[in-house]
Amino acid sequence: MRLLQDRSVLITGAGRGIGKRLSLGFAQAGARVALMARSKAELDLAHLEIEHAGGNALRIRADVRDYEQVHAAVDRTRAHYGDLHVVVCAAGIQGPIGPLHECGSKTWEETIQTNLFGVMHVCRAVLPYMIEKRRGKIIVMSGGGAMTARPNFSAYAASKAAMVRFVETVAEEVREHNIQINCMAPGGTYTSMTDEILRAGDKAGWKERQDAQQVRLTGGVAPEKQIQLALFLASERSNHISGKLIHVHDDWKRLEQGQVHPEIYTLRRVQKV
Repeated sequence: MRLLQDRSVLITGAGRGIGKRLSLGFAQAGARVALMARSKAELDLAHLEIEHAGGNALRIRADVRDYEQVHAAVDRTRAHYGDLHVVVCAAGIQGPIGPLHECGSKTWEETIQTNLFGVMHVCRAVLPYMIEKRRGKIIVMSGGGAMTARPNFSAYAASKAAMVRFVETVAEEVREHNIQINCMAPGGTYTSMTDEILRAGDKAGWKERQDAQQVRLTGGVAPEKQIQLALFLASERSNHISGKLIHVHDDWKRLEQGQVHPEIYTLRRVQKV
């Protein structure tokens, strides 16, 4: 079922991990996908997989930390596809692992630059066009530490929590322009970050290592569940939903049909009784 036939989607961090996984899913749903990442080799592979499956993809090398590169990527997507309907911010790094007092300031800063400033750069670049068209969808990948404390991952947790509040704030700014921006928490899934945790050993903490081992063994959350939620947030079925933090394991289908407490899917989450 090609839910996004002829829609144009720009995905950052599309060369690997969840970004690549969603790129393949969007292409399969009929979208024209602009793949944005820093690695040419990873972009080439993702592009090849999409094309071989009969999809339509465009490769763009750019770094989300550089606003000018991001702006140029947005312009190129619009020039190539004629329009831009959906943006998925999946570029991110894990940053330093270990107690804060052992972490270097530079690596901590790089994490904020990529995970938080990167999303801000993308939003700044696409919002003028979406406001002019009076429609658009922005989906931002959240992660562990956004909803609860995450010891030994202070840079990642801080960047993701700040990113969620950023999304909630921008959602209110653009609500009257018929633009929806939401955070999606994809859940534990096997990526290069899983291996980083395992290599960190004791610095990551026993629970993080245990969870990473389980994810490596099982693969974690099924791609279909992540793609299903992303496609929903990119579709017109979610036009009434904005400024939310939605986990792949949440009963998010209630948002489409039923009424829920307004703070359930926000940074300050109401615990289920």
